[in-house]
Amino acid sequence: MAQSNKNDIPKVTGIGGIFFIANNPDKLNKWYNVNLGLEVNDYGSTFEFRNANNPDEINYLQWSAFAEDTDYFQPSKKDFMINYRVQNLEGLVEKLKSNGVTICDAIENYEYGKFVHILDLEGNKIELWEPIDNELTKLGGNTTK
Repeated sequence: MAQSNKNDIPKVTGIGGIFFIANNPDKLNKWYNVNLGLEVNDYGSTFEFRNANNPDEINYLQWSAFAEDTDYFQPSKKDFMINYRVQNLEGLVEKLKSNGVTICDAIENYEYGKFVHILDLEGNKIELWEPIDNELTKLGGNTTK
Protein backbone atom coordinates (compact mmCIF):
# COMPACT_ATOMS: atom_id res chain seq x y z
CA MET A 1 0.00 0.00 0.00
CA ALA A 2 1.43 3.37 -1.06
CA GLN A 3 1.96 5.90 1.69
CA SER A 4 0.47 9.31 0.92
CA ASN A 5 2.30 12.55 1.52
CA LYS A 6 0.67 14.73 4.21
CA ASN A 7 0.76 17.60 1.68
CA ASP A 8 -1.52 15.58 -0.62
CA ILE A 9 -4.37 15.35 1.88
CA PRO A 10 -7.24 17.50 0.54
CA LYS A 11 -7.89 20.06 3.26
CA VAL A 12 -7.84 23.70 4.32
CA THR A 13 -4.43 24.93 5.50
CA GLY A 14 -5.25 28.53 6.46
CA ILE A 15 -7.04 31.74 5.59
CA GLY A 16 -6.24 33.18 2.16
CA GLY A 17 -8.51 36.20 2.14
CA ILE A 18 -11.23 38.21 3.77
CA PHE A 19 -13.65 39.88 1.38
CA PHE A 20 -16.58 42.15 2.25
CA ILE A 21 -18.89 44.71 0.72
CA ALA A 22 -18.36 48.37 1.58
CA ASN A 23 -20.23 51.58 0.80
CA ASN A 24 -17.06 53.21 -0.55
CA PRO A 25 -14.13 50.77 -0.91
CA ASP A 26 -11.58 53.43 -1.96
CA LYS A 27 -12.41 55.70 0.98
CA LEU A 28 -12.39 52.72 3.35
CA ASN A 29 -9.00 51.54 2.04
CA LYS A 30 -7.59 55.02 2.66
CA TRP A 31 -9.04 55.04 6.19
CA TYR A 32 -7.37 51.71 6.98
CA ASN A 33 -4.10 53.01 5.50
CA VAL A 34 -4.11 56.29 7.44
CA ASN A 35 -5.48 54.98 10.73
CA LEU A 36 -4.24 51.39 10.95
CA GLY A 37 -1.19 51.45 8.69
CA LEU A 38 -2.37 48.89 6.11
CA GLU A 39 -0.45 49.02 2.84
CA VAL A 40 -3.26 49.35 0.29
CA ASN A 41 -3.50 48.77 -3.43
CA ASP A 42 -6.30 48.55 -6.00
CA TYR A 43 -7.47 45.28 -4.41
CA GLY A 44 -7.29 46.23 -0.73
CA SER A 45 -4.32 45.07 1.32
CA THR A 46 -2.07 42.05 0.90
CA PHE A 47 -0.79 40.68 4.20
CA GLU A 48 2.54 38.88 4.13
CA PHE A 49 3.44 36.13 6.57
CA ARG A 50 5.77 33.14 6.83
CA ASN A 51 4.79 29.54 6.30
CA ALA A 52 4.95 27.75 9.68
CA ASN A 53 6.20 24.53 8.03
CA ASN A 54 8.69 26.33 5.78
CA PRO A 55 9.75 29.66 7.36
CA ASP A 56 11.75 30.69 4.26
CA GLU A 57 8.51 30.73 2.24
CA ILE A 58 6.43 33.91 2.11
CA ASN A 59 2.65 33.40 2.10
CA TYR A 60 -0.14 35.91 1.51
CA LEU A 61 -3.61 36.81 2.73
CA GLN A 62 -5.76 39.26 0.74
CA TRP A 63 -8.05 41.72 2.53
CA SER A 64 -10.48 43.37 0.11
CA ALA A 65 -13.48 45.69 0.25
CA PHE A 66 -15.83 45.29 -2.72
CA ALA A 67 -18.30 47.81 -4.13
CA GLU A 68 -21.96 47.38 -3.22
CA ASP A 69 -22.88 46.50 -6.81
CA THR A 70 -20.50 43.53 -7.02
CA ASP A 71 -21.88 40.18 -8.11
CA TYR A 72 -18.74 38.34 -6.99
CA PHE A 73 -20.43 37.00 -3.83
CA GLN A 74 -23.47 35.59 -5.67
CA PRO A 75 -25.35 33.33 -5.31
CA SER A 76 -24.83 34.09 -1.59
CA LYS A 77 -26.91 36.91 -0.17
CA LYS A 78 -24.24 37.71 2.44
CA ASP A 79 -21.96 40.75 2.32
CA PHE A 80 -18.76 38.84 3.08
CA MET A 81 -16.76 35.91 1.76
CA ILE A 82 -13.82 34.01 3.24
CA ASN A 83 -11.03 32.63 1.06
CA TYR A 84 -9.40 29.49 2.47
CA ARG A 85 -5.92 28.35 1.49
CA VAL A 86 -6.06 24.64 0.61
CA GLN A 87 -3.84 21.83 -0.53
CA ASN A 88 -4.90 19.35 -3.22
CA LEU A 89 -7.84 21.39 -4.50
CA GLU A 90 -8.91 18.72 -7.01
CA GLY A 91 -9.07 16.08 -4.29
CA LEU A 92 -10.97 18.44 -2.00
CA VAL A 93 -13.53 19.23 -4.72
CA GLU A 94 -14.11 15.51 -5.26
CA LYS A 95 -14.58 15.02 -1.51
CA LEU A 96 -17.00 17.96 -1.35
CA LYS A 97 -19.00 16.65 -4.31
CA SER A 98 -19.31 13.23 -2.66
CA ASN A 99 -20.58 14.99 0.49
CA GLY A 100 -23.25 16.85 -1.51
CA VAL A 101 -21.65 20.29 -1.14
CA THR A 102 -22.70 22.88 -3.75
CA ILE A 103 -19.81 23.64 -6.09
CA CYS A 104 -20.51 27.03 -7.74
CA ASP A 105 -18.05 26.87 -10.63
CA ALA A 106 -15.21 24.92 -12.21
CA ILE A 107 -11.65 25.10 -10.92
CA GLU A 108 -9.86 28.06 -12.52
CA ASN A 109 -6.09 28.15 -12.92
CA TYR A 110 -3.97 31.30 -12.67
CA GLU A 111 -0.22 31.72 -12.45
CA TYR A 112 -0.57 32.27 -8.68
CA GLY A 113 -2.86 29.31 -7.98
CA LYS A 114 -6.13 27.47 -8.50
CA PHE A 115 -9.56 28.68 -7.35
CA VAL A 116 -13.09 27.33 -6.96
CA HIS A 117 -16.16 28.57 -5.11
CA ILE A 118 -18.55 26.57 -2.94
CA LEU A 119 -21.52 27.24 -0.65
CA ASP A 120 -21.56 26.18 2.97
CA LEU A 121 -24.59 24.80 4.78
CA GLU A 122 -25.97 28.33 5.42
CA GLY A 123 -25.45 29.64 1.89
CA ASN A 124 -22.20 31.49 2.54
CA LYS A 125 -20.02 31.57 -0.57
CA ILE A 126 -16.51 30.34 0.13
CA GLU A 127 -13.50 30.74 -2.13
CA LEU A 128 -10.98 27.88 -2.04
CA TRP A 129 -7.47 28.72 -3.21
CA GLU A 130 -4.53 26.40 -3.79
CA PRO A 131 -1.83 29.08 -3.85
CA ILE A 132 1.46 29.29 -5.67
CA ASP A 133 2.92 31.91 -3.33
CA ASN A 134 6.27 32.26 -5.10
CA GLU A 135 4.40 33.57 -8.16
CA LEU A 136 2.80 36.28 -6.01
CA THR A 137 6.22 37.12 -4.63
CA LYS A 138 7.48 37.61 -8.21
CA LEU A 139 4.66 40.10 -8.87
CA GLY A 140 6.03 42.31 -6.08
CA GLY A 141 4.21 45.27 -4.59
CA ASN A 142 3.81 46.62 -1.09
CA THR A 143 2.47 44.29 1.56
CA THR A 144 1.21 44.68 5.10
CA LYS A 145 3.51 42.91 7.53
